[in-house]
Parts: sequence; C-alpha cells; structure tokens
Amino acid sequence: MPGTYHQPALGYRGDNVYMQVSVTRKNTRFLPDLKRVIARFFYTNPERSRNLIRKILDLSEEEAGLTLNKVLRNYSKRHRNISRVFENHFARVQHHLAEMEMDASGLDPVRKALIGSYFTMEYSIESAAFFNPSVVEDLDQSGLSPGEKRLIMSFRATGEGHISSIVFRSLVIDRKNNLTVEPPGRMLVEAEHIRHHRYDKASFRVKLQEMQRFSNILPPSLVFDKLGDTFTYEELKRALNETKKSIELTATKELLLNEIIWLARSHYDIDFSLDTALSERVIFPIEETEKKGVEDARFVRFTEDDGKITFYATYTAYDGMNILPKMIETKNFYHFKILPIHGSIAQNKGMALFPKKIKGKYAMLCRIDGVNNYIAFSDRVNIWRSARMIQQPKFPWELIQVGNCGSPIETREGWLVLIHGVGPMREYVIGASLYDLDNPEKLIGRLKTPLMVPNDEEREGYVPNVIYSCGGIIHNESLIIPYAMSDYASTYASVNLKELLDELKKNN
Repeated sequence: MPGTYHQPALGYRGDNVYMQVSVTRKNTRFLPDLKRVIARFFYTNPERSRNLIRKILDLSEEEAGLTLNKVLRNYSKRHRNISRVFENHFARVQHHLAEMEMDASGLDPVRKALIGSYFTMEYSIESAAFFNPSVVEDLDQSGLSPGEKRLIMSFRATGEGHISSIVFRSLVIDRKNNLTVEPPGRMLVEAEHIRHHRYDKASFRVKLQEMQRFSNILPPSLVFDKLGDTFTYEELKRALNETKKSIELTATKELLLNEIIWLARSHYDIDFSLDTALSERVIFPIEETEKKGVEDARFVRFTEDDGKITFYATYTAYDGMNILPKMIETKNFYHFKILPIHGSIAQNKGMALFPKKIKGKYAMLCRIDGVNNYIAFSDRVNIWRSARMIQQPKFPWELIQVGNCGSPIETREGWLVLIHGVGPMREYVIGASLYDLDNPEKLIGRLKTPLMVPNDEEREGYVPNVIYSCGGIIHNESLIIPYAMSDYASTYASVNLKELLDELKKNN
C-alpha cells in the first residue's frame, strides 16, 4: 500500500538531544505470503522409503494412473513442470530399488513419476517472516520515465523450522521515492543445475587450518597426498573413501574426514531457467553448511576496474550449530556462484563489501568480535586475513554492539555507512557514520543519536524492538533504506541526503 508519513526530526527515546534530518517512512509493506511454495524433496529414512516404494509398486496399473492424474491435476498449476520435479526426486531414491533387487529401468514413466510424487512436499518459504532486505540498482534501466530507477531488492524469507532462503523482488522507484513493486510470480523454483568447482589444493588446506578443526589426530596429508594440485569434488570423495579404508577409523577421525567434504560442498554454482521471473527464483539451502539457512544477504553492485558490473552478496550460512561466512557472485541474477569467504577474519556475521576497490584493493566491513566495526583490505574478493577496528560502541543506544547495515554507499562527502546499534532491552536501531573516500579508515562524522528507532508498529513482531537493514541506495538526492520490522515484515524509508551528510560532518 503506497503512502508516506514525514518525520522531520528524530531523537532517541528519552534523550533530549535531537538532530535535524528528514526521515520519511513509507507505508509500503512487504509481508509474508503463505501461498509462495516450492516443491522440495521429502525423505525420512531408508527402511521407510523402501516400504513406501513397495506399497506404490503393489498398486494396480489403474490405481497408479488415477493417483498420478489426481496429483497432477491438483499441483501442476502451482509449480512449473511438476512432472520433472517428480522425475528428479525419483532419481534420488531409485537406488532403493537395487537394494530390493529390482530393476528401475523396467518401470514405466507413470510409476516413476508417482514414486517421485510421494517423495515430494510443498514448503512455504516465507510463511514465518519476510525481512532483512537489501537493494541494488538493476542493470536494465530501459523503458523508464525521467527520475525513475529500476531496482532489485533481496529479502531473507523464513518458513517452517526457521529455515531461511534468499528471494527477490523487482521494483521501480519514481522521482518522489515511491515504489511500484512488480507482482511476484507464483511458480517458484529452486536452481535447476548445481555444479561443484575444481579446487586448488594449497588454498583448500589453508582454509582447513583456519577452521582449526584438525590436529595431529588426523594429518590432512593422508587425504591430500592422493590428489593433484587441483582436484574435483568427485576426486576428493574418492580420496576420502580410500583414506577411510586405509586407517583405523575412529568416530573422531571420521568426523574430521567429514569436515573436509563439508568444506568442499560449500563451493557450488547454481542456474535458473530463463523463463523464470526474478521473484520466482529462490536460493534455498543446498549444502550441509547452510541446511538451516542462508541468512542476511548484503547485495552490492560492484564496479570492476574495467567498468563492468558484478553483483556480490555476503551472507551467513548456518547448519544449526556453526556459522560460515559465504559469498554470492552473479552478473545477471540467473547464474550464481557460491563460495566460502577464506581468511582468519572470516569467522563471524555481518561482512559487507565496498562497491569498488580502494587504492587497488577490495575493501570489506566486518565485525570479527561480534561487538565492534572493522575494515579489511585484500587482493582477492573472498580471502580476508587481517582487519583494523574503526568503530566501537560509544553512545547509550549502541553499548551492546555496533555493526553495519549493508555495504558502504559512495557520496560526494565520503563513504556513508549505515550501522545498527543495540542498546537497552536489546533494541536495534539504525544510525550512520561517514568515512573518507580515499582512506575509509578515517572517520569524518558519526551520528550521536539514532537515525531511526522502532516505532509502535515496527517494534511488534517475531523479534520485538528491532529495525534492521542489509543495504540502502541513493536516489534523487535521497537515501533509500529498506528495512525489516522486528524480523517479521519489511518496509522502507527515504532520508534527505544533504541533511544527513551535514549532520554527520557536524558530529566529527
């Protein structure tokens, strides 16, 4: 629902210090939608799966045909090419037929598709929450009126079991900073193709050492001596299987060997069909490192040295116990490359890449200790080995911790960094800092009071008293901030950029 209300000045609740920065909250809401579902693989355990397959095979030809027809009638309009999904899911369980001494090749297509349907379930990707947005300018700016801009907004969508995925919306913002949202498509899909990489042995071993999981209990050389300087995922699996057969395999050693494959599976490429709308593409957890969620993607439109554009996003992979900072790389939002972020400082949440190199090096904001803001520089976009602290909690509204709210934004006065501060009652607010363009370690100014605090509507939700953003953008001399409302839904606000920069320079 479009609309605005104006907030000419804002101060921290209970504080007499105010600043003169115009903040206009918009009434547009991005809400969870129960109807947005994907068709997921459904599996329990080998014994139950074999028993289920036997029951399906015992059905008469007529029963099998009628059952499949009913399934297709009920679900073919809810999913793009649902029969292909059934075929793929049958392929994932057909090894059970061999265990039952049956030949899968002898089954007719109807029976295969029917078995696949029993190993399929619908998953509502955003039934619980739709939050933590970031925004970038689309490459396609054709067909727009003066003062308009086409945007891509990403969200963290959370469904049953609090599993998070990344989804997108296509929008147009007009000269008055009002958004028109393209109606989201209903035929949601996961990636069609998944490809693993060829790995460099030296860098792979370094990452294992950084994870600090290996010791003299199991020297990695037992595995890597079997591999060349580079290797594929399948070659690594064979080396691991050979190693398991050649040693006395204790539970601890098996766990350590599994850590190697866990790391290897963190690298992969995914592709979406060209006939999908942007809003229909879902980056759902694929590997063990992220089985409980891909969280809080901070997308940035990065300008390469040659002027070409690459979109990057840093995010947190969560397996239920451990977190792993990872990175997405894409040029078109159809093909995505997923890779871990290496280096000793890549061990916590909240990394955010600058939109271009600084003095020939990539630059990254991070929060390696969970409390303070740091900056790091690197020759490689996914290798980060050292960082320097640039900001500590200082004011009452941020004494628990500070962190970034997305990638730095280049302005004429410096790098504008939105930050989140956590204060009393674990209230999350949004502030801002300004850093030198040529030397972003140098602070120009910092707001003494929050730019935005949760209002009465925004403070109610899955996690109360939280407003949070994963990245804003400048449009028509305004700062556009998409943000989450208490980890449930999302909205956005516009801020007078000149007033904000003047306030920041005043507080130096």
